Amino acid sequence: MNHDEQKQRVLQAEHLAALEVADHDWDVFAQLRSWKELQTKDGKPFLVVELADVHAVIEAKIWADAKEAMEATKAAPLQGPVKVRGRVKEWQGKPQMVIERLKAIAPGEAADGFDPDQLVDPALAPVEDLCCRTLVFDIETVPAFDRRELPPTVAEALADNAQRKEMEPAAVMGMSPFFGKVVSLAIGDGDAEPGDDAVTVLAVPPEGTEIADCPPWLRPMSEPDLLRAFWALAGRAECVVSFNGRGFDVPFLVTRSLIHGIPARVDLLSNRFSLRPHLDLFELVTQRGRGPSKLDVVCWALGIESPKEVMDGSMVAPAYARGEILKIAEYNAHDVRATSAVYRRCRDLILRYRADWAPSRK
Repeated sequence: MNHDEQKQRVLQAEHLAALEVADHDWDVFAQLRSWKELQTKDGKPFLVVELADVHAVIEAKIWADAKEAMEATKAAPLQGPVKVRGRVKEWQGKPQMVIERLKAIAPGEAADGFDPDQLVDPALAPVEDLCCRTLVFDIETVPAFDRRELPPTVAEALADNAQRKEMEPAAVMGMSPFFGKVVSLAIGDGDAEPGDDAVTVLAVPPEGTEIADCPPWLRPMSEPDLLRAFWALAGRAECVVSFNGRGFDVPFLVTRSLIHGIPARVDLLSNRFSLRPHLDLFELVTQRGRGPSKLDVVCWALGIESPKEVMDGSMVAPAYARGEILKIAEYNAHDVRATSAVYRRCRDLILRYRADWAPSRK
């Protein structure tokens, strides 16, 4: 096969995870998640494009010599399906797709090999109305097991850890994703105006508990469904906002997802000091240990209503044991309202002046 034949050779990839470095072009269908226009050192424009399907999320590049692909990307509906052609090359030791062509797939359009069910996480359907650009979240956790029923070696490891931390074993269980579980996930839109900042809570009622007169902002479900919904929503957001999410919430969600066999579809842990896709306000404002820096301290300093007036974290597990899931959900929602208020203050007074806060088209 000569050089020209190699250059023209194109193979269809079943999905994004199947792409690999090769001496031919690939065609692949994907969801256009976002794009951002940047410039090379010599001033030429290029696009950084995020593509997604149910198997993977990848970052691709479109260089200035692929002008039609750049224009097609800018014109294509975000979150919509596209067909992409490009070459996968090695860049800084990792494979990267360089897009040569991109075509938006119109609703109802027939295309060989196109399966729309491979592009959108099915877990999004029950919570699609909660999609937003800036997803603020917080979780509440409780022990998932009866300590007396643990295997002896596991119970011993738990007791030793609790002794070192000078904590009760039950408290350690609620803080560990190996022994604990997520029972409440509160979600809010960080860009909503004060007064319109409605919060929805996905909650896992205790076994055998029914929620009488369930309020419209509360959605009961299993822990696996809660985890699937979180990753689906995080995948649609431009920025996921937390308070100490890198230190607790996200690692807990990732490990619980691992235990349940659920893909953690969005990388919210890499690049600790980046602002997207995960903005941890704790990292942004707390001065890293130079004084008390819990959420209620930050709220007090900024004149924001504290979320800790009704409950605190130590009261969650006993409340859950009593079947008080609604009380826990209300406390969780207060945390997200407070986090959203802190985020808006940071957005308006700090972030908008940072060069690395410029949004992508998403």
